[in-house]
Amino acid sequence: MEAPPDNDVLWARSLHFTHPDGSPGLAGVSIAVREGEILAVSGPRGSGKTTLLRCLSGLEPVREGEVWFNSTPVHTLGPAHRERLRRDRFCWIGPEPGLVPELNAWENTALPLMLRGTSRRRAKTTALEWLERLDIGEAARKRPHRLRQSERQRVSIARALAPAPTVLFADEPTAPLHRADRGHVLRTLTSAARSHGITVVLATHDPETAALADRTVNLLDGRPVRTVHLPEIPDAEGRAACSISV
Repeated sequence: MEAPPDNDVLWARSLHFTHPDGSPGLAGVSIAVREGEILAVSGPRGSGKTTLLRCLSGLEPVREGEVWFNSTPVHTLGPAHRERLRRDRFCWIGPEPGLVPELNAWENTALPLMLRGTSRRRAKTTALEWLERLDIGEAARKRPHRLRQSERQRVSIARALAPAPTVLFADEPTAPLHRADRGHVLRTLTSAARSHGITVVLATHDPETAALADRTVNLLDGRPVRTVHLPEIPDAEGRAACSISV
């Protein structure tokens, strides 16, 4: 095994993955992510973006290929060690907020900090600071059912950023949002990550979202490609994305 270069915080080589039903997920993907970089993994639905993020983050065990986080070989770790890595160094944002309905906005944001052993008072202070940065501070005491969809997603982003993860994995984090909300939430996420030196791996099928990243890797049928032709799916204003080129 060969450890990744010093400036790569994540490094994968020859990743192959097959879904339980036998369908292919990844076919020989190699990728490197530099420290503090925002990397977009782009391509149409079903191209392997989510599968790649799940393998890089340790959510899916790697059976063929290598995944390294700094000098840690993620592909050789057992379930308990992968869980500890995800809790202490990684955070995840999905297409749905996944907030705890019984907790208000600041409590949801503070939850990962308290799970790491941070005192309730300190966790609350940090949570409130992030909610303010994400323009959702006035809703700190509201429970999820009282928030709009875009507000719930901003809370989920605050929850992911509050523990200051080394790597933030964002899987289509704005897919369910309207066009105007998508742009605002993504700009807020990327600027917050850059200001705090957080590495971001962002899966998206939207070329406008990918354009906010420092670099884009395109997937098609589980393989890296140079140009991805996307299906014509009109947005709310009737425009359609056709392709991404690098």
